[in-house]
Amino acid sequence: MNAELQQATDQINRIVLGKPHQIGLCLACLLARGHLLIEDAPGVGKTTLAHALAATLGLQFHRIQFTSDLLPADIVGAAIYDRASGQFTFHPGPVFAQVILADEINRASPKSQSALLEAMEEGQVTVEGETRELPKPFFVIATQNPIEQAGVFPLPESQLDRFLMRIRLGYPDHDAERALLKGENRRDLLNNLQAMLNPESFMAMQQAVRRVHVADALLDYLQSLIDTTRRDARFASGLSPRAGLALLHAAQAWAYLSGRDFVQPEDVQTVLPAVVGHRLHPASGVDAGEPDWAARLLLEIAIP
Repeated sequence: MNAELQQATDQINRIVLGKPHQIGLCLACLLARGHLLIEDAPGVGKTTLAHALAATLGLQFHRIQFTSDLLPADIVGAAIYDRASGQFTFHPGPVFAQVILADEINRASPKSQSALLEAMEEGQVTVEGETRELPKPFFVIATQNPIEQAGVFPLPESQLDRFLMRIRLGYPDHDAERALLKGENRRDLLNNLQAMLNPESFMAMQQAVRRVHVADALLDYLQSLIDTTRRDARFASGLSPRAGLALLHAAQAWAYLSGRDFVQPEDVQTVLPAVVGHRLHPASGVDAGEPDWAARLLLEIAIP
């Protein structure tokens, strides 16, 4: 890992305590040019992590609080009539930023959730018949509350598939929570964060990630994992080609974070739970309480 990226990682770890693995996955997700979904109970630091990522990477940041009455125009913007000029003038919405925090995304209606689909897939939005490019780089970091909580709308599979990774933070361990209780207020720390990178240097790192070497044997392993999900009757549907690319790029990013210019099977194994966990669903009649699907896949497919 280069010095700038190490400094960025260290700074985020000082804000979100006791979660180095999850923070590494977040950075790998963004380096792989993917969108990130953070799912967990309220109060464990989801929003704090998103703020820390944006501030540390030196990216323009907008937060959208998703609520049941949020409208698509509140996200992408709208053309408003200007009486002085006699013309409609487009007023961009908060989606026009490099990092969008879609906070509690599953509290909004499906119509509002879908306003992000084009932005996440193509880096653009279409309003009033005109297509407008979004800033580069562009990421959506969404948080969502557990589906069993009241007042939430499940994300459709088409939107879940657009998130390269889904992670869970979980509660801090004893030592991390003690440091949290005795330390400074997280909000004060966020306000004093310094940008360790800038958009240009971060995009250069993204390009370097795509140059990380992937051997044919590693691709065989990756394809075996994907093909198994498509043939296995335990799954309602297998992993899509987009999911396969997400797994490849995430593994390259993890290798890059580890200071290597080639991917190892261990890189695939490390990122696989975060990449496929929200994409694999049990078939009808299969016990949803089965052990973790990603772990089972890794046990069943031989390492090259």
